[in-house]
Amino acid sequence: MRKKVVLITGAAGEIGQALVRELAGSEQSLILTLDLQALPQDLAAHITHIQGSITDKHLLDRLVSEYEIDLIYHLAALLSTRAEYSPGTAHQVNVEGSLLLLELAAQQSEWRGRPVQVLFPSSVAAYGMPDLETKAAYPRVREWEWNYPSTMYGCNKLYGELLGTYYSRHYKQLAEKAPVMLDFRALRFPGLISAHTLPSGGTSDYGPEMLHAAAKGEPYACFVRPDTTIPFMAMPDAVKALLTLARTPIKSLSRTVYNVTSFSLSAEDFRQQVLRAFPKAEITFEPHEKRQKIVDTWPMDMDDSAARKDWGWGPDYDLERCFGEYLVPNIKERYK
Repeated sequence: MRKKVVLITGAAGEIGQALVRELAGSEQSLILTLDLQALPQDLAAHITHIQGSITDKHLLDRLVSEYEIDLIYHLAALLSTRAEYSPGTAHQVNVEGSLLLLELAAQQSEWRGRPVQVLFPSSVAAYGMPDLETKAAYPRVREWEWNYPSTMYGCNKLYGELLGTYYSRHYKQLAEKAPVMLDFRALRFPGLISAHTLPSGGTSDYGPEMLHAAAKGEPYACFVRPDTTIPFMAMPDAVKALLTLARTPIKSLSRTVYNVTSFSLSAEDFRQQVLRAFPKAEITFEPHEKRQKIVDTWPMDMDDSAARKDWGWGPDYDLERCFGEYLVPNIKERYK
């Protein structure tokens, strides 16, 4: 008999490690993880980890032959900055890999006669504001507004949302017998900040990079202007959002894609928060023209009222708690 599992792809990434730590020991189902990288030893001891690529169809077929997959957290992705240097690879990982996984989940849903649930973390990069005047005029965007991403990563994430919606609502719609649809749910995250893992290639990483450099006593040149404002969220709230949405009855959901956010602040505001904790920090601004152009297309804030209404979303960490109780104490401990 195949073992029933929760599958987490991209488990060695920032969100993945935080999610595995939260789920380890608390789930009735076994946890199966997939990533190109090995997991830290303290995590690997509690789960079954497979080292491999989400684009490897033979590997996915082997997993299906050995395990019954109930729930998938599909976190594997090539992030925004790296995707701009390797757009073809980004498309292969972020789109073709996602398509393989959705096809697997759809087939499993039909075979089981009940939906496999797929949780998909999307991004503020799925938005694309045309200029700073528009960004100022529409500071808080809803899910369906300004979906004109200017990056390969943003395009990939937006298409991933659409693919998931197709597989959960329109898959094999011309077939004589309607199939059992998978249950796809996407979260559009703002910039995520972790105290426990290093930034790994996101265009919003100038914030956490400030903190880690300050804690190590290293100077840091921020690659965006001081006035650059985007939304952020502490990593524990990102994990909370994923788990809460996964546990919400499908009848409560009015859509497949939800914004979630916590607080917005400018790069200068972020710098001031860092200086409160590390008064000797050397933080300057040296905007990188091309990266700045990307961040300028992202909204200043995201309207997450649908998530609050449909499934009771609300962050635990506002700006003060994020820095005072989560980021600063843990990062100081990391580098002391």
